[in-house]
Amino acid sequence: MNRKDAFELLQKHLKNRNLQKHCLAVEATMKHFARHFNQDENLWELAGLLHDLDYEMTKNDFSKHGFTSVEMLKNYNLDERILNAIRSHSGHTERETLMDKVLFAVDSLTGLIIASTLMHPEKKISALDTEFVMRRFKEKRFAAGANREQIKSCVEFKMNLEDFICHTIKAMAEIEKVLGF
Repeated sequence: MNRKDAFELLQKHLKNRNLQKHCLAVEATMKHFARHFNQDENLWELAGLLHDLDYEMTKNDFSKHGFTSVEMLKNYNLDERILNAIRSHSGHTERETLMDKVLFAVDSLTGLIIASTLMHPEKKISALDTEFVMRRFKEKRFAAGANREQIKSCVEFKMNLEDFICHTIKAMAEIEKVLGF
């Protein structure tokens, strides 16, 4: 499956524009981290783009989240590593590969960065710095849906929280216009 086909599939199954933007943010960040870790960018970006393909179908039964996506994707001849990352990003299965671990941590951090951007005076991802996001990270009630433990799992791929935030800001800033900023 190429990126164009993956995006069309995403648009078919995720009607909510904000969810689509979330998937685009995760895609861009996964591609950035693939470059950083010298991994296959195409695999990583597809995992990021498709990770929440089933979200609107499973939002009322989170135990199926990820598994339903994998079932939907089984006939597209995707690399098994992509399917494993999608399956494990919801926390229902063990994260084994580097891609699994990065996707799990990135998923929540992109949401925190979007919320931080909305609070920033300039309302631009490119205007954010790590310190600004770290202050928001420490405010437990701010962007409460952004799971801090999930974000802190960046230690599983030997990256400290500040560096992880810095890299993610940089990746998301590259597509800030697509994300509406």
